[in-house]
Amino acid sequence: MATLESPTTLPITLPAADHPEQQYLALMRDIWENGSQRADRTGIGTRSIAGTVLRYDLGGGAMPLLTTKRVYWKTATREMLWFLTGDTNIRPLVLQGVNIWNEWPHAAYVRETGEDITLDAFIHRIAEDEAFALRWGDLGPVYGKQWVDWPTYRYRADGLYERGPGINQVAQVVDSLKTNPGSRRHIIEGWNVAELDRMALPPCHKTYQFHVAGNKLNCLLYQRSCDVALGLPFNLWSAALLTRMMADQTGLEPGELVWMGGDVHLYLNHAHLIEEQLTRQPQGHPVLEITRKPETIFDYRIEDFVVHDYAPMPPIKAPVAV
Repeated sequence: MATLESPTTLPITLPAADHPEQQYLALMRDIWENGSQRADRTGIGTRSIAGTVLRYDLGGGAMPLLTTKRVYWKTATREMLWFLTGDTNIRPLVLQGVNIWNEWPHAAYVRETGEDITLDAFIHRIAEDEAFALRWGDLGPVYGKQWVDWPTYRYRADGLYERGPGINQVAQVVDSLKTNPGSRRHIIEGWNVAELDRMALPPCHKTYQFHVAGNKLNCLLYQRSCDVALGLPFNLWSAALLTRMMADQTGLEPGELVWMGGDVHLYLNHAHLIEEQLTRQPQGHPVLEITRKPETIFDYRIEDFVVHDYAPMPPIKAPVAV
């Protein structure tokens, strides 16, 4: 049960269903109980539904940070800051202790070389050997590369094409929010069809659209594929964080995060996580404070973000499907 202070009466006890996290738990339960069981790319198998929407009010510093299990929000924040650099190599993440992308290059290395190397040993080599990381740590033109350096090509006089200047979609959106807030083109797109086969993983959270209503900035995120147990808690935090950073840079107030999922699924080998988490009730309302406004959206540091009133229940570990 959650407690809300009234300015004129005694505290009012609200049912737990009124907690914003309950919509996440309801989605998890619906997929697990009613989803279609399907074969998938990983070979693990999922229960899946087609299409859903979650909405979160970001006013007053509120964030969609799950409390029914610990979400490592600093890890997700470091990933977002890495996206904004346009880098595609895992080494900067590894050196910060961020391991969420490790499995993909490790699997590629084992597949291409035949070397029977453990994930831990592979990541140690990434951290210690810059040349090895340069060769084996790259993920291809994923997320950040498309966000800040979308490739362009130009036609030369000799009939050939050459690479033109990259497009920084993030910088363009920040500028358009300031200069033309009523535009319907505040979009950051990650789904570059021409480069999908070069990516370790095609973008799941693929299309961000920003919308200004009055003095509030809303964000709509379309995610084509969503691992609800492991991925969605990070995705919700990251999208809300990007919205907060955009609002900070443009002088707008945070509005609403509208998350839309396409293939929304749970992996069959996550049963223990799902069943445990569904026994838990949300508690508390964490808020995010941004302590410094840097010159540009590309200049934030991890130290600029502080979360208050976050007392989550213990984490629940489960394997990542690669």
